[in-house]
Amino acid sequence: MPLKVVTAGESHGPGLTTIVEGLPAGLELDQEAIDGDMARRQLGHGRGGRMKIEKDSAQVTAGVRHGRTMGGPIALQVANRDYKNWEERMNPWPVEADVPEVHLPRPGHADLAGVQKFGFTDVRNVLERASARETAARVAGGALAKAFLTALGVSVVSHVTQIGSVRAPELEAEPALDAFAGVDASPVRCLDADATKAMVGEINVLRKRNESIGGIFEVRAYGLVPGLGSHVSWEQRLDGVIAGALLSIQAAKGVGLGDGFDLAGRPGSEAHDEIFYSEERGYYRETNRSGGLEGGMTTGEPLVARVAMKPIPTLTKPLRSVDIATKEPAQALRERTDSCVVPAAGVVGEAMLAIVLAGAYRDKFGGDHIDDVRAAVEAYCTRIGWKPRS
Repeated sequence: MPLKVVTAGESHGPGLTTIVEGLPAGLELDQEAIDGDMARRQLGHGRGGRMKIEKDSAQVTAGVRHGRTMGGPIALQVANRDYKNWEERMNPWPVEADVPEVHLPRPGHADLAGVQKFGFTDVRNVLERASARETAARVAGGALAKAFLTALGVSVVSHVTQIGSVRAPELEAEPALDAFAGVDASPVRCLDADATKAMVGEINVLRKRNESIGGIFEVRAYGLVPGLGSHVSWEQRLDGVIAGALLSIQAAKGVGLGDGFDLAGRPGSEAHDEIFYSEERGYYRETNRSGGLEGGMTTGEPLVARVAMKPIPTLTKPLRSVDIATKEPAQALRERTDSCVVPAAGVVGEAMLAIVLAGAYRDKFGGDHIDDVRAAVEAYCTRIGWKPRS
């Protein structure tokens, strides 16, 4: 069965719901691990007041018994604690109070296109679902995908490489998985201490100017078998599926796989990863410019994707806009907001990559029980003579 993750809910509604369908039975889950990822999504210097209200936890309400999956759809609920302050404005049912409409779309947000598309007169009918608060539900679903991947020896991690004009130095060599063990201790989830200080300073300076700030995060997957995805049809090429999933994250504007856009300026001899073979290692590469993907398939090297995030569109000093009721010039809507979400976006990127990769494993190896999946993966690795490398 293909893996499917669906979310529902609004930013200030009663809560968020995630349905995960397609995981095998017998997969062991850990509530602390799920909530750990939920908490990591709230990390990062530059977060706003909402993070002081919400202490996210994903409660499993279906599909799991005594800590193990049963093979059916899994339902998770994430409560919005802030709903108590929005109950009249966001109640699912009619209320007696006169709730004012929002008529001030923000440049860079879904606001204007959304009201045009759906015929609304109230921007809140769009902005509530378009909000990045929805990513809490994705992270909940991604935590289940991670649990499945972990059972197969796959790990997904992330780190921040740029915030504003501050770039972390390029890594001198392909980092091992354990290099990411302490990344969450950085207030911007950056591996370099000096860059961390400079990034925090950049956020502080721009926040005082009433500006939001973007950046780049990198997400990596270790332990993937070669041959996930396929070259035979465009919709099966894993490059495109990954790029689409990562670009679906709110405020994401660019994805580079491996060395990404840098490859466009290199000669071919410096753009590809030469192939070697030894009895001990099997087929291997000494470089990973392709980011672990060739021809729409994984190569067995670490998968690397970089995501460019624009500054978020809700500004403390709003940009110029138009009142959609009067068509008169006006300032855009101003609501409680973050100044920088790049560190948290990396955690969302982990979730989205994990969902795609878990789906790729389900497509390739099937299996009603997790032991069936492990056996199928082991048989495949034996056939191609591949051993995982950290």
